[in-house]
Amino acid sequence: MGTFFFSDRDLKQIKDRGLTPEQVLSQIETFKKGFPYSRLNRPCTVGDGIQVLSTSDLQKFAALHEQAALAGRTMKFVPASGAASRMFKSFLAVNSLHETITDREISGDKDSDHRAVQEFLRGLRKFAFVEDLRRAMARDSLDLNEVLEKGEYKPILEYLLTPKGLNLANAPKGLIKFHVYPGHSRTPCEEHLVEGAAYTKDSQGRVRIHFTVSPEHEASFRRHVQSTVHLYEKGGLTFEVEFSNQKTSTDTLAVGMDNQPFRDRDGALVFRPGGHGALLENLCDLSGDILFIKNIDNVAPDRLKQETVAYKKALGGLLIELQKEIFTRIKTLTASKGDRNLVRETADFIQKRLWIMIPDRFEGFSRDDQVRFLLSRLNRPLRVCGMVRNQGEPGGGPFWVEHPDGTCSLQIVESSQVDMASPRQRKILQSSTHFNPVDLVCGVRDHEEKPFDLRRFVDPETGFISIKSKDGKELKALEHPGLWNGAMAGWTTVFVEVPLSTFSPVKTLNDLLRKEHQG
Repeated sequence: MGTFFFSDRDLKQIKDRGLTPEQVLSQIETFKKGFPYSRLNRPCTVGDGIQVLSTSDLQKFAALHEQAALAGRTMKFVPASGAASRMFKSFLAVNSLHETITDREISGDKDSDHRAVQEFLRGLRKFAFVEDLRRAMARDSLDLNEVLEKGEYKPILEYLLTPKGLNLANAPKGLIKFHVYPGHSRTPCEEHLVEGAAYTKDSQGRVRIHFTVSPEHEASFRRHVQSTVHLYEKGGLTFEVEFSNQKTSTDTLAVGMDNQPFRDRDGALVFRPGGHGALLENLCDLSGDILFIKNIDNVAPDRLKQETVAYKKALGGLLIELQKEIFTRIKTLTASKGDRNLVRETADFIQKRLWIMIPDRFEGFSRDDQVRFLLSRLNRPLRVCGMVRNQGEPGGGPFWVEHPDGTCSLQIVESSQVDMASPRQRKILQSSTHFNPVDLVCGVRDHEEKPFDLRRFVDPETGFISIKSKDGKELKALEHPGLWNGAMAGWTTVFVEVPLSTFSPVKTLNDLLRKEHQG
């Protein structure tokens, strides 16, 4: 590492975050060298890395899942740290651009931001929060209907986005009302409670759900759960809801374009959150067993939950079946003293059921080395990932990724990890048939029921460097390997096709006008 000296003030900052100077220096070196691109071999397709479940599979795996859930093995993990600011990006841009907003400012063939505002205003009465907006404006003697009729829309955006009204642009996405029901509306947080109850309830009626939230929003989440959970604790159900924050020890130093530490106007070092990959620490702290992971904004109203729940149970049951077979093979391999037939059967199992490649040199290994190799591949955390057909949504997908030893493995890869300057790599990326909706079931205990140290299975070469700005200056920001990308690169991975109906994300405000979120 290059020579760099931290001041006493710097050292205190670093220590207060739970970091060491050595870790921060390592981050500076990472900025200097960058990250290598993933080498895509081919996209995963049905029959080549992705499997499709039959009707009988759905029934069989649902029964296996039910046994595990009743035994208290399952819980739900929901990354909910995101603020809703991205949902309102277009609205914030238009609101800041115009002192008055009338049809003149937003009509005609405008840019995408103005078109988004037009669409919002046309569908305003369909949003679950419209009555809250109406009441907020009424407190200042403004009538929402009159404002709409006059065609003076600035107050609507002001009361939607800012502390003057609902302040939704600064709210956590999980606490914004998404869906309308008779007599009430639900937030994503509430929808996750209802959905989680459908596949993580144990024999005592307990439903365990863990949300990761931003420190500044934790109190709001707790109040919201406390005030609404009674609506769903019926028929003997009880919810055990936990919260955690992304640890400051996972923050990363920002640097300038010269790779020197970036400092704010007061001369202090600037640290930034390390991305969703930092949540691996939160997963480790859970010491869970079978974890269902799903993003906070991917929720559906009750009328569409049936298929989602059916496939959640099926993914869980498939994981349990594979896990049982893996554990049995680990125990028999360990006790077999290298039985030739068992080695051959196990190699066949991990290739055909777990999609793990055996290197060509495997046949030349001694029997002991073959057993060690097979055990090293079996004794890992396991994840079963739902994949939907590619509909052009932005995000990662399933690919066969090449490794230096000549093998390939199943990985979820984001476009930022791919060398777009390479025509071959770009073509492989663009030929992907499936998309990652973040629909994971994870087995995080080993054959002795001990929690895996999940940090051992991270690929540190799969982080990400982006360009941001602060105080009018550009900076480089460092993100850890993504939670379902590089942070799980060393896990045993199985991809399963799931229906598009199980994927209904809300990335922009107007996504709530889609038919799956209405009626």
